[in-house]
Amino acid sequence: MTLNSNDSLDKEILNEIQWTFPLVKEPFTEIAKKFSISTEELKERLVKLKHSGVLRQLSAIFDTRKLGYSSSLVAMQIEPDKLEYVAQQVNRHPGVSHNYEREHEFNLWFTLAVPPGSNLEEELEKFSKLQGIKKVRMLPTLKLFKIGVKLDMVDDKKHDVKPSEDKKKIIDVKFQPTEEDKEFIRQLQKDMQIVDRPFLTAAKNLGITEEQVFEKLQYYEKIGVMRRFAAILRHREAGFTANGMIVWKVTEERITEVGEKLGAFPQVSHCYQRPVYKDWPYNVFSMIHCKSMDEASEMAADIQKQVSVDEYKILFSAREFKKTRVEYFVENDFSLEEEITA
Repeated sequence: MTLNSNDSLDKEILNEIQWTFPLVKEPFTEIAKKFSISTEELKERLVKLKHSGVLRQLSAIFDTRKLGYSSSLVAMQIEPDKLEYVAQQVNRHPGVSHNYEREHEFNLWFTLAVPPGSNLEEELEKFSKLQGIKKVRMLPTLKLFKIGVKLDMVDDKKHDVKPSEDKKKIIDVKFQPTEEDKEFIRQLQKDMQIVDRPFLTAAKNLGITEEQVFEKLQYYEKIGVMRRFAAILRHREAGFTANGMIVWKVTEERITEVGEKLGAFPQVSHCYQRPVYKDWPYNVFSMIHCKSMDEASEMAADIQKQVSVDEYKILFSAREFKKTRVEYFVENDFSLEEEITA
């Protein structure tokens, strides 16, 4: 099910809660006041948006690396007749949060994250027994320029394709999560209930007050452990069916300049420097989310003119095999199924 294209108020609400969510006892009352509607009407709208699949989650969004997790984008070349089988097996891993078929020789792309103390390469090696894998390329982040998906539901807010966003400033401190931190994260990464006092359950479970919950969340955001507390939408259900990964071949001396400029475009949700291989020369990755492939291609061309990088490709997601959030500090067993052959 997709978003009702005629309901402009729903779109404005979704924009609001993707950008900012009030850390107060009764956040829905505060949001409702902004739109001059009752709290009950707002909650009803949000419940409907959840049931329709547009609103995926309302929760704290934590930074994987700050929590001590290791992660990487992985590209695989899979024999076409084995693609679905391999994708389903990859999906079984609890550290795989995104898994897509993309239109390229490397046709399966997924992210893999493992907790502190685990070896990322060893974890990836577990997939090597799967039939049909021809090539595997690990593409970890070498430098992060931007991360933060905010789908603009109100078209007039981001119509100019130009680098206009300031980079968020955080205090760089080393974070070593205690058992208390881990339990706090386990509670606040859960999808929020649409009730009058949605933070109350977590506060009671943690044995602290709601005010202490807010103080800790604000501190986590200040030091970059939490990227933000906000809504996450399902792209396709929200109307953004053309999700394009633009990969750029950038000269070494221009990587930082180009990455920072790409990260300043509101239309770009993610931007990273990643390693190159003989068969993969693209070292800067950026993501855009559009309503059609034509719109995405036009946007990429506009961006290209402004960053002045000649060699680039857009890899569109042809199929979404998995899209979820990693559950941090939660024990999950993982095993591969044996392939059943006739």
